[in-house]
Amino acid sequence: MARFPFSAIVGQDEMKLALLIAAVDPTIGGVMVFGDRGTGKSTAARALANLLPPIMVMDGCRFGCSPESPRACPGPCEATKASKRAVPFVDLPLGATEDRVLGSLDLERALRTGEKVFEPGLLARAHRGFLYIDEINLLEDHLVDLLLDVAASGENVVEREGLSVRHKARFVLIGSGNPEEGELRPQLLDRFGLSVEVRTPRAIEDRVEIMRRCAAHDADSEAFSAAWGEEDDKVLNQIARGQKRLAKMDVPDDVLVDAARLCSAIGVDGLRGELTLMRAARAYAALKGAKLVRREHLLHI
Repeated sequence: MARFPFSAIVGQDEMKLALLIAAVDPTIGGVMVFGDRGTGKSTAARALANLLPPIMVMDGCRFGCSPESPRACPGPCEATKASKRAVPFVDLPLGATEDRVLGSLDLERALRTGEKVFEPGLLARAHRGFLYIDEINLLEDHLVDLLLDVAASGENVVEREGLSVRHKARFVLIGSGNPEEGELRPQLLDRFGLSVEVRTPRAIEDRVEIMRRCAAHDADSEAFSAAWGEEDDKVLNQIARGQKRLAKMDVPDDVLVDAARLCSAIGVDGLRGELTLMRAARAYAALKGAKLVRREHLLHI
């Protein structure tokens, strides 16, 4: 079954904008979506995967290494060519073991050949892409600690069974959850650059339209996706153009002052708030096709 199109999601504009901003600038620090059940949290996150421009990856590389930095690969990797691949979008299930997340010794190969080879985990698969965790507030504490370490350093270090492996693991963390099922640890919440609260639509027109679109998708997902293909292509092009504009996006001093005053007024501890706010404003301005960040971009965030 084809995934539900991103453009076909009714309402939830703040959630969709937060995901688009993270797609334009992965250094934002991830997106946390908290809200009621059945509000399209996981649907929007998965639909985002279809909107991401492809990336160049070394052929056969198990760590998703870029041809611009092939030496960063811990190997074994003998690739000499690169090709376009879809941006990784990896689900981390709540019941995942530590070995599955971090990676482990390839026991089958070790028993067959006696060779010790590292089998990459979910973090390696998510490198240069997105790591999605549904019901992240129910994730086991030890996995939360592992994610915090890797997310902060951008590297995954595994030392076990006579192996010592270090590889890049830079990804955008997307989490969703229902606050009624449990609170999110403050340390993990602090890892997310953007946080969005979603609510069940109250307008009758919106609720009816949601039912219509869901029924059409269930009846023929391929036809429904094709019908929304043009709209999704527009969003994909918007993301691609935004990514190109981002590096050239200027931030005037008066906007920097506004960001500092805003964070100071609400009592933000440290400077992470200002930095994240400016990154988000730059990404939003790039999405809108602006040449520099203006106050309205800052206020919209």
